[in-house]
Amino acid sequence: MSKRTGPVKATATRAGLVILHALSMLPLPLLAPIGRLIGALGYHLIRRRRHVVEVNLALCFPELSEPARTRLAKAHFRALGQALFDLPISWWASPRRLRRLVQFVDRHHLDEAAAAGRVILLVPHFVSMKIGVILSLERPMANVYRRMPNPVVDAAFRAAIGRFGATMIAQEEGIKPILRALHEGRVLYYLPDQDFGTRGSVFAPFFGVPTSTLEAAGRLARTVGARVVPCYVWQRPRGRGYQVAFGPALPGFPSGDRLADATATNAAIEAGVRMHPEQYFWVHKRFKTRPPGSPPVY
Repeated sequence: MSKRTGPVKATATRAGLVILHALSMLPLPLLAPIGRLIGALGYHLIRRRRHVVEVNLALCFPELSEPARTRLAKAHFRALGQALFDLPISWWASPRRLRRLVQFVDRHHLDEAAAAGRVILLVPHFVSMKIGVILSLERPMANVYRRMPNPVVDAAFRAAIGRFGATMIAQEEGIKPILRALHEGRVLYYLPDQDFGTRGSVFAPFFGVPTSTLEAAGRLARTVGARVVPCYVWQRPRGRGYQVAFGPALPGFPSGDRLADATATNAAIEAGVRMHPEQYFWVHKRFKTRPPGSPPVY
């Protein structure tokens, strides 16, 4: 056990996981409103993250009035609150329950791409994206994730998301295990839209804002000859479950042009966000890294 996680903290963490596991067994129509109420309170209490959300929405939706953006911010916190319970469902729900909760939309885009060869799923950070674990029941998958500082939580996460046979690859392991998984025919569940600084990134437009964007999707697709298929995971209203929706494989991708490919991935993400803007992960400082000479926004 890591020295950073002593016996008391580890015990408390395990107790918390047991409680979450128990809560995950309750009906979603009961959990969802409780989570949304927690999120509504969070809007008023977590001021620093509310500020991040407000800045992001002002940058991405300048056409909206301030009251409209406030309503959107409040809706986001409610969706984020529900996601507190969506997460344990994604970790522990049985295959039968997941199939009952999840509605697939335009799955033929994934099926056609997989029949033609290797596939990278471009998965934006929607608040309930971990529900995508259901895809491991459909076909061999590989998930790239960032190791968590708490080793107890990290081990639980790996076991939960990999329980249907998905290959779990930590970002720290580098590119080789990702390429190996793709060559094995696994579909890569790839999250492209976080700010990792300038390394391996270009500034591509996202909602018209120059945004530090990873080049990895284009580089991986070019290396293994993969098709890149957008995949969006959304909450359905009133705790009725989730949608896992797919878009057409990105045309002419990769082009070989770093900026053009990053622009294409951001456009696909933006298209999904515009369908359910309240469910995108706006609490993340997506625009933290700025082009040279540009002032910070947070």
